[in-house]
Amino acid sequence: MRVTKIDFLDLPELEPYRTMRRTLEHRAIGIFVAEGEKVVCRLIESDLELVSILLTQEWLDQYRDILSSRLAEEGVFVAEKVQLEQIVGYGLHQGIMAIGRVPRSLNIFEFLEKCPKPRLFVAVDGIANSENMGVIVRNCAAFGVQALVVGETSCDPYLRRSVRNSMGTIFNLPIVNVDRLSETMKKLSEGVRSEHEKSSIRIIAADPKHDSSEISGVDLTEDICLVFGSEGEGISGEVLENCSVRMKIPMHHDVDSINVGSSVGVILYEAVRQRGKPKPRI
Repeated sequence: MRVTKIDFLDLPELEPYRTMRRTLEHRAIGIFVAEGEKVVCRLIESDLELVSILLTQEWLDQYRDILSSRLAEEGVFVAEKVQLEQIVGYGLHQGIMAIGRVPRSLNIFEFLEKCPKPRLFVAVDGIANSENMGVIVRNCAAFGVQALVVGETSCDPYLRRSVRNSMGTIFNLPIVNVDRLSETMKKLSEGVRSEHEKSSIRIIAADPKHDSSEISGVDLTEDICLVFGSEGEGISGEVLENCSVRMKIPMHHDVDSINVGSSVGVILYEAVRQRGKPKPRI
């Protein structure tokens, strides 16, 4: 493994670290930033492509063996703490950061054939806050969601803050990006015919309106896709039209809603409770 020791952060290879706030630039070239020991460790252990890593000598001593198999030729950069403190958020990245390659988006209809039943998907509509997205990803990973479907009005789950808030669980959660979430939900509900069967997914909206059913009264044991919207606007009318059921979390003291990340956790827990013993996700 070739290790490059640096005194300044002006190498061309280190530009992604110097431009950590320029998320659109990173997304355009298909990379993302992982920061902090736990997140970087999960990236190293994942199947995703590791482009480079920037860390202190102490972190290199700890991860040298596994890095030798992941970055055999180049891409390991070592700097002193004083250099790394020039990068925003030292307390967050802890002197260890990495650049990964964003995996290609999956085709939901091809992916559907590979998923064991009962299928459990989550779709997001209008989630613009990257930190909320990261929490949603973490909840999906924790409760065995097979894929996260990201609509055209939601932010990228591979934004830096989203990756950080997911605590690296994003690296093992299949992501499906779609251009028209309403159309995708419609096709899933109508059913997709494969070589062996016609599979339809029940589309269920998390909608806190008064006429929605309480979650305990909704059957979550079959093939389902749970749809969540933004805290301000909720799920768009176009997407809601393709949801066969609307449900809500019962709350006290006239509270009409909770943070979307919390809602995802509560509803997914109920789905797992109804389904019994958690099943492994492919």
